[in-house]
Amino acid sequence: MKSLEPRVRFADYKKDAHHWITLATGDYYPDILVDACLLYAPVLQMFGQLVRTSESSERLFMQISEVRESWMRVQLARVFKRYVSPSTPVEMLRRKNQAAQICISYRDKFRPIHEVQEAFSSRPIPDEPLCALLWEYKDRGKKGYDLTERFFELFRSRFPDYPIIGPERAGRDTLLGTIFEEYPNPGRPVDFVIFDKNKVNVLAIGLARYDSDRGGAQEDDRTGGYRDCAKEILSYATLHGLPTKVIFLNDGPGLLLGSMWNDYARLEDEGNGRIMVITLRMVSERITETWLLEEN
Repeated sequence: MKSLEPRVRFADYKKDAHHWITLATGDYYPDILVDACLLYAPVLQMFGQLVRTSESSERLFMQISEVRESWMRVQLARVFKRYVSPSTPVEMLRRKNQAAQICISYRDKFRPIHEVQEAFSSRPIPDEPLCALLWEYKDRGKKGYDLTERFFELFRSRFPDYPIIGPERAGRDTLLGTIFEEYPNPGRPVDFVIFDKNKVNVLAIGLARYDSDRGGAQEDDRTGGYRDCAKEILSYATLHGLPTKVIFLNDGPGLLLGSMWNDYARLEDEGNGRIMVITLRMVSERITETWLLEEN
């Protein structure tokens, strides 16, 4: 197979890696407390009301699951996790249609309601530390949305004639089954798709992630998942004689932790030039028209 390896590799940037990552802005503590308490005081008040009117922790959870407004229901589930069931994932608690089954499966781990009532009544309303914890969830995912949006802006400014599609901020991922006919894994979600000028050939498939921090098993999960995704896409492209390549847009200080940078460098090298790992600051230097158009 002809090598399409870029002249400068992701590994080559490691010597001054901290210059190539983008740091997202954040909120200072305790500056956030005024806004956090204003936002979450109604949540804590409603949780307290439900605690007082529930004869058991299971009943408390069922009452939370019956709250119609989705934002409030999710926040109540997060408070429930803190007070009643720290071992139960919030993603599971927020599944309204599975509330009864969750109670059956996890009620043995629920804290008794009288202990919940006692603990809750011992805290002020608003409870500043708890409001601060809930505040951490408020912008979860926003850094990733910002990263994708800025990439779209950068790419379009450099390559205005090459169409790029995908959710620029929040929204459903693009499924490869809608891009390629008879794709073996039609439900494979991706963050962006780059076409040639005539929108006939797919030049690149991309995934974008912002890592605030990352370590241990999470590193293996992320790069392992990327490796499987790239292998799947490139195998399909090779089988059908397509020029498609894979771009992994990753950014954030998590890249500097553990073995993450080396893991991504190896992933790129394994692609024989058909995989490119970049941060936002590398876009203008590494993604070129020549690389996009090179034949496999």
